[in-house]
Amino acid sequence: MNRSAIRENAFKLIYSLEIQKTENLEEQIDLFFESNNIEDEQAKKYIKDVIFGINENLEEILKDIEQNLKEDWKLNRISKMDLSILKLAIYEIKYNEIPYKVAINEAVELAKKYGEDKSKNFVNGILASIVKDM
Repeated sequence: MNRSAIRENAFKLIYSLEIQKTENLEEQIDLFFESNNIEDEQAKKYIKDVIFGINENLEEILKDIEQNLKEDWKLNRISKMDLSILKLAIYEIKYNEIPYKVAINEAVELAKKYGEDKSKNFVNGILASIVKDM
């Protein structure tokens, strides 16, 4: 499984957790691996790291997003899909030391594939703004 496919699976799990609002992350991760036939140990390790890392740094990640929204926007106005993509990309950039150009490019590709028409520009704008502030 290549890095993009692993990242896409991480995004799918983040999105599903965003909708379910579950407390038992370990159980949800195991169910996700089982239902998606993910057996690659490198993929499992990366996905677990991302899920637990986002959970651990959620407050700061959400604050980063909120601070870079337009004045009349609030977090609850962002689609769950875009929010999931942003969480993944911000975690990768700030906590996982993935080069920001790679993280932003991958996030924009996910937004093109799964988001609405304006998602790619929205995601790109928020992430570019966050990187500029770093």
